[in-house]
Amino acid sequence: MKTIGIISDTHGYWDDKYLTYFEPCDEIWHAGDIGSMEVADQLAAFRPLRAVYGNIDGEDIRHRFSEVLRFRCEDVNVLMKHIGGYPGKYDPSIRDSILKDPPQLFISGHSHILKIKYDKELDLLHVNPGAAGLQGWQTDRTIVRLTIDGKKFSDCEVIALANPKTRGIK
Repeated sequence: MKTIGIISDTHGYWDDKYLTYFEPCDEIWHAGDIGSMEVADQLAAFRPLRAVYGNIDGEDIRHRFSEVLRFRCEDVNVLMKHIGGYPGKYDPSIRDSILKDPPQLFISGHSHILKIKYDKELDLLHVNPGAAGLQGWQTDRTIVRLTIDGKKFSDCEVIALANPKTRGIK
């Protein structure tokens, strides 16, 4: 059994709340637009980090992380790509890969829209954790925690960090 912290679109912004909420996690997965090596290094120093680069990431991040990452966690086939779309509207850059060999879990970012949706046709769970950074139009900064036990998903939690306009100051 593994508990996973899922984050995206930090855009170089660091928040100590990431570590607070990822404390119970075994791994952290970043779905791109990391924005700085410092953010990646701080996450990786805290827990094992799996990540993909996003469209705003520079060469340093692109050398360290790939555009697409496919791996197994427990007994689950996982696919992660920053720009991925949603069930029924997968991005053309990843659609064929998803349709030919559907993962059980597809992680993406980019839209800054928190969305967790089950694709009945492909029997896969899609997670977009929204945006954890300050860039963008989102009204809340969000991350997700998810437990994977064998082939089962449980304890999926959406964590709202704060409104990006106030940086968490009330």
